[in-house]
Amino acid sequence: MAQGKETRAFNGRTYVMEHALAGDVALVEAWEADRWGNLTFRESGRNFNPVMAMAGAVTAVQVREMVDLGVLDPECIVTPGIFVDRVVVV
Repeated sequence: MAQGKETRAFNGRTYVMEHALAGDVALVEAWEADRWGNLTFRESGRNFNPVMAMAGAVTAVQVREMVDLGVLDPECIVTPGIFVDRVVVV
């Protein structure tokens, strides 16, 4: 499996280095968003949704609530709007 691929040893174990998979489109659900696309998540939504939003070339987000700019606490924003291309309110 590692033939012809880069391997590295960490703490005495050898690992095969692979390139990350990038998706063309990421479909993500968030709790709140503002019009710039800054996102907050609730409960288990914080586990994988922020990572998926960063992995897609185009990210479409379904949100429960759209709020005005400045309402979201900057400390609570998990995914900044730079990673979001489309926001849909359900």
